[in-house]
Amino acid sequence: MNIGTASQRSGVPAKTIRYYESIGLVRSADRRANNYRDYSDRDVETLRFVARARKLGFSVKQCSVLLALWHDRGRASHDVKAVALSHVEEIDQRIAELESMRRLLVDLTARCQGDSRPDCPILDDLAGSRVTHSQRSAAGESGSIPPCHAVAGARSASRSSARSAPSRGGGRSLRRAVSRSS
Repeated sequence: MNIGTASQRSGVPAKTIRYYESIGLVRSADRRANNYRDYSDRDVETLRFVARARKLGFSVKQCSVLLALWHDRGRASHDVKAVALSHVEEIDQRIAELESMRRLLVDLTARCQGDSRPDCPILDDLAGSRVTHSQRSAAGESGSIPPCHAVAGARSASRSSARSAPSRGGGRSLRRAVSRSS
């Protein structure tokens, strides 16, 4: 079968099949007289195996090891289990890292007022700073309104200017309102 059919049957895109062949993860398909790739049912099974392993998050290197074990009928199942358990440890580590990031972001968003003031613990943390915008301003450093607050300030300014200003020149009123809030 050609690469398109092998792709359909395995669920692996043709470009990915070519990539797997180029890095030696799967054997290169035999070639027909017209130089087109010719895949067998066994090739499709191998591609499905790799696709399933990749969906479970195994790296290409781990897939290579698992494929070798799959093809080795004399394998010991503890070798397969060791690869899987090692991957579980990697997943647990990633989960712990993601949970830590989530806790930090929840804490930062809880501390950010999200109003028209320039203080923003999120930006301060990203800058690696423990000094707030207000503390910098008090020390004489200039600072513009962080974009997340400029948007909030612009929204509240546009609501107030929409009530009191005519439609022409509203953009100038909005800019003045934003610059006054800083």
